[in-house]
Amino acid sequence: MKSFFRIQEYKVLAYRLLLAYLFYFFARLLFLIYNYNLLKVDSIGQFFELAFYGLTFDTTAILYANGLFILLSILPFWYNTSKKYQKFLMYVYFIFNLLAYSTNFIDFIYYKYIFSRTSIAVLAVLEHEENKASMFTRFMFTYWHVYLLFFVMAFSWFYLYKKVKVTKVLPSNRVSYFLSSIIGLLIIATLAVGGIRGDFKKSTRPINLVDANRHVKQPQHADVVLNTPFSIIRTINQTSFKKINLVDSTLVEKYFKPTKQYANFPESKPNIVLFITESYGREYLGSFNKDTNIPNYKGYTPFIDSLAQHSLIYTNAYANGRKSIHGMSSVLSGIPSFKDAFTSSPYPKQKIQSLVSILNELDYDTSFFHGAPNGSMGFLGFSNILGFDHYYGKTEYNNDDDFDGSWGIWDEPFFQFMKETLDKKESPFFSTIFTVSSHEPYTVPEKYKNTFPEGEIAIHKCVGYTDYAFKKFFEEAKKMPWYNNTIFIITADHGNLKNYDEYRKVLNRDAVPILIFKPNSSLVGVNNDLAQQIDIYPTIMDLIGYKKPFRSWGRSLINDKEVKPFVISYNSGGYQLQMGNYICNFDGKEITGYYDINDKGLEYNLIDKKTSEMEKVGEACKAFVQDYMEKIIDQKLDKPW
Repeated sequence: MKSFFRIQEYKVLAYRLLLAYLFYFFARLLFLIYNYNLLKVDSIGQFFELAFYGLTFDTTAILYANGLFILLSILPFWYNTSKKYQKFLMYVYFIFNLLAYSTNFIDFIYYKYIFSRTSIAVLAVLEHEENKASMFTRFMFTYWHVYLLFFVMAFSWFYLYKKVKVTKVLPSNRVSYFLSSIIGLLIIATLAVGGIRGDFKKSTRPINLVDANRHVKQPQHADVVLNTPFSIIRTINQTSFKKINLVDSTLVEKYFKPTKQYANFPESKPNIVLFITESYGREYLGSFNKDTNIPNYKGYTPFIDSLAQHSLIYTNAYANGRKSIHGMSSVLSGIPSFKDAFTSSPYPKQKIQSLVSILNELDYDTSFFHGAPNGSMGFLGFSNILGFDHYYGKTEYNNDDDFDGSWGIWDEPFFQFMKETLDKKESPFFSTIFTVSSHEPYTVPEKYKNTFPEGEIAIHKCVGYTDYAFKKFFEEAKKMPWYNNTIFIITADHGNLKNYDEYRKVLNRDAVPILIFKPNSSLVGVNNDLAQQIDIYPTIMDLIGYKKPFRSWGRSLINDKEVKPFVISYNSGGYQLQMGNYICNFDGKEITGYYDINDKGLEYNLIDKKTSEMEKVGEACKAFVQDYMEKIIDQKLDKPW
């Protein structure tokens, strides 16, 4: 029976992987000891709590390091249990494990200089160092105790590995052996994929560095939750974050004036409610498409269209990224995402001046609502980085009867939950809600199955349902005392399915609505200027009469006369800047195209007919990307520039 089911081999495999968890625990403990004054873990219990949360990140790192070893251990070879094969497995095991494990020891010392776990970006810096050998020798003598600890751990690991061995057993029935091995391989592979991703739940992406923040109240504790191999592995593909030096830095001030200071409105403290609506592309909203001249156009948002008549709307607005988490960083902190998401890069865990931090300083109660399981999409982690006072997710909602079975709580009841929560708060408050229902798999609650128009694409009925959720929210909110002293802003994280050719064009795929509503109707109208998500942050600062300087690449959409309207985005391997009469395409090194501002499909390259105005747009694009990379990499997001 043993040779048939390979129970012995699977037990030994589990033991060997558990050893990795044990030594990752010791590495985390040593990391804390070396950096105790910076990490400020208050008790043994708190450390064990952080270590428990760290198991998810350890699992990912361990499975990456042991992928080949696991595969070689479970493949249906007849000689797996032989002495020579087991010795071969041991070499594979320790080569990959010790290589990954050793990176933890870097941060025993290096953490106190960079205040974060080492990432691929940190290692990339060494590429430009010509004295690597002398540096290594110097570190070895200076930090001999770290090297000693590593070798002690490695020897101990090797000793424990040798304590449990596989007994040689030949399969008595090769067909049964092969079939049972295939079953075992499929089960283990499924578990490994879930472990590498971080869970088995439906999610847009595997866990990354920002997810560690969802488990902590103090940002530095995220570094206890993390491990260095995970940090390096998860940032391997984030090499687009590199400094460039193509234009004079004074051009940043010329085109964007990134230190903003407004004096257009008197100081005030209105409540602010900001809706970041999942997948709510501008295409779906009739009030934003009156002048698009799309044949047989039809919208699916009757309530928002009615609200738009009493609001200030921006019909030429765009997202600054393609994923939900991109929308969160763009809208709340004015930080766009290009080839790689800022929040998935090596750099999000730094102090960031944002809507949240400034409103916190002004004694606002700040809260973030998202009806998905807490931590989904990385929102909880990034909300902690930004400093929200409260996070309300599926856990706080505490009623799975309203769970949609895929992403989170249906929008209608969750909107009401937010409204009821706000009813209990003292003014002023700032609340952001990230909706969930207008999304794949494109379903609505059973009781509304035949209520909303099916439309021509699957998302249309979901758009209608979320619009209805908005209607019910505003009907109830207007009954409350806080309503009349509140600024409401509605936008989207990104678009989704496209029904019209106009919105299939490269740049229009990122088209989103921006709507600002004040119950006293003091802001009403239609604005066709270029606008973008990163403009929302400075616009709110302007509206509340914030008089101090603050950092922002965006511009106030209300009264900013100094910065020309523009939109920056990343598509098809290049940065696109829309400004004035033209669009430029920048590949990170040189301008590869100029296009008419109305050529949203980037179909007709005018680079051979280059004019001085085009060159200025290209110059501005280079300046933006150059400044963006510099400020993020040098961690200068915490104050005015």
